[in-house]
Amino acid sequence: MTDVLRPHAEQEFAAELALLAEHDDRPRPPGWKLSPWAVTAYLLGGELPGGAVVSPKYVGPRRLVEVAVATLATDRALLLLGVPGTAKTWVSEHLAAAISGDSTLLVQGTAGTSEEAVRYGWNYARLLAEGPSAAALVESPLLRAMRRGAVARVEELTRMPGDVQDALITMLSEKTLPVPELNTEVQARPGFTVIATANDRDRGVNELSSALRRRFNTVVLPLPETVEDEVAIVARRVEQLGTALELPAAPAGLAEIRRVVTVFRELRSGHSADGRTTLKVPSGTLSTAEAISVVTGGLALAAHFGDGTLRPSDVAAGIVGAVVQDPSADAVAWQEYLETVVRTRPEWSDFYRACRELA
Repeated sequence: MTDVLRPHAEQEFAAELALLAEHDDRPRPPGWKLSPWAVTAYLLGGELPGGAVVSPKYVGPRRLVEVAVATLATDRALLLLGVPGTAKTWVSEHLAAAISGDSTLLVQGTAGTSEEAVRYGWNYARLLAEGPSAAALVESPLLRAMRRGAVARVEELTRMPGDVQDALITMLSEKTLPVPELNTEVQARPGFTVIATANDRDRGVNELSSALRRRFNTVVLPLPETVEDEVAIVARRVEQLGTALELPAAPAGLAEIRRVVTVFRELRSGHSADGRTTLKVPSGTLSTAEAISVVTGGLALAAHFGDGTLRPSDVAAGIVGAVVQDPSADAVAWQEYLETVVRTRPEWSDFYRACRELA
């Protein structure tokens, strides 16, 4: 898939999925392309018999992935919960790709998401001309997933209005969807399930009803535990994005990736890495996803306006833009961080000067 900017997971990693299927001799739940063991191996990576290597898609606690996969092998849906940037969407896409070979059955939750996006709608031209009929029915991604026995994805579930959320209840509990206009119903085939994501910071926007929450098993995805884990995640994802965008490799970029990750982790936690300095926490998320964006933007600067090597001046603007979301409060927090932490580190002198020049 060289003619698209971002292939779907099942396209980009088709070779790995095929390799896992070839070596997968364990029981598979009805409708699954791979066994739960192979799905977990696909997400976490590792070496297969014969020496073939599967690249890791997610870096985090193995048990969390095992619980998520085991949930999907039961009759319960899966809710991935976490702060922004904890790879909820990334994990849901790869789970769907590994389980049903199709990650595209997706409903994006927003305040304007209608019930038709969850259940079904109508082709009104045919409806007016012919009346209610199967040909006039416009199936939602969830309805198509029920017919195929596949995984459907619902992004940002808690951003959807409560009455739209509750349209999921019958699908998840009865595994069926009535279509009263046609005096019929659609029954889910084996393999149908739902993976939803929700943002910790959206709690209170549209809380899930207790009836709907009971249909989900919730798995909370944490931020990377260590600096090394987060640096590895950012480096791997930046390399993938750089290849897709045809940016030159940055051989000396690892030091700058570690610097970006360190800045974000210190400001997120509210104290310096050595624990000696208390810091104001900015209003922005400063997640791993933002770190990936900052480094990718820095690579573009280095490639098009520099010598191709990622330097402090290339990442400084991206960091300032990510940190200073509120021009008043965040600017104060950033200046304090620069003077009390960055300035005291001799090895960060180039980065300090680049940030001061931007100010």
